Amino acid sequence: MVGAGQAGLATSYHLARLGLDAGDDFVVLDANEDPGGAWQHRWDTLTMGRVNGIFDLPGMQLPPPLPAVRANVALPEYFAAFEEQFGLEVRRPVTVAGVHDVDGTWLEVVTDRGTWWTRGLVNATGTWTQPHWPRVPGQATFAGRQVHTATWPGPGPLAGERVVVVGGGVSAIGHLRDLADVATTRWVTRRPPRWRDEQFTTEWGRDVVARVDARVRAGRRPRSVVAETGLWMTPELARLRERGVLDRHPMFDRVAPDGVVWDEAGATGEAVRFPADTIVWATGFRWALRHLAPLGLRTRAGGIVMDGTRVVADPRVHLVGYGPSASTVGANRAGRAAARELLDEVMARPRGRA
Repeated sequence: MVGAGQAGLATSYHLARLGLDAGDDFVVLDANEDPGGAWQHRWDTLTMGRVNGIFDLPGMQLPPPLPAVRANVALPEYFAAFEEQFGLEVRRPVTVAGVHDVDGTWLEVVTDRGTWWTRGLVNATGTWTQPHWPRVPGQATFAGRQVHTATWPGPGPLAGERVVVVGGGVSAIGHLRDLADVATTRWVTRRPPRWRDEQFTTEWGRDVVARVDARVRAGRRPRSVVAETGLWMTPELARLRERGVLDRHPMFDRVAPDGVVWDEAGATGEAVRFPADTIVWATGFRWALRHLAPLGLRTRAGGIVMDGTRVVADPRVHLVGYGPSASTVGANRAGRAAARELLDEVMARPRGRA
């Protein structure tokens, strides 16, 4: 098992429920120094009252925290308690450098803490370690500060500044909300945001998962969650929209040393500028799968063909928290399915290596 976030812990729980012993029959490797997956790296202003939906880990309910409690405190504590209660013995920090085929049966997992051999691998590495930085003309000339959601400092250091927030997802909305009372902002997205006034339903959620699953089965890259779901217009966000904080602008054409520029965007056909001190790139993440590159799993379209959690090109490998399981509830379901399928497959193979 590579990764001990929501998906990795859920899968580990189900492997243990099926009779396997953590540390003996399966090993959980995690690159972080502490429990909590990506949640431990989130910014301090992201509170539990603002988290975009959390689903309990299997077998252990998340104690209801106060809305003002920081997510980067409450959720790591919950994950740590889960690991302890079920004796998962996660080994950390361990960074996986590469996974290699040995003989068609065994996989070699090379890490900075030694090498493991396994007949089945569950990858649950998520996306947090692979922030996506778009390339825009003039970007390197910007004299101000550029930060990504992965290193979001919170609103304090940006107080009194002019800030461009780039991105159409939940993180961008969160940054704009944080900055609303302390900075002058301009929101920029490549496509107009799709707002939803109604809350998400189970039936609608299944439809979203089905669309993502269809892309993955076709070997295409999974789209972001917001690309499929849209953004929910909460009462708080409606108030921000009334104030103009959520007035969206199209993507700028280039970056100048003192801000961003839309060429020929004005009423007179001349360039429009927005002077900026900071550009915040809330532009998402890519899947952390580089260590699987030696196995040659990707298609020409850049995706990985999946059948459930199983990689079609190499059935020894299962991906959880990827594609249709890239949500807390989806990760739990995928973890259960991966544990059952992997155990059946491994037990059915001959033991060709001591």
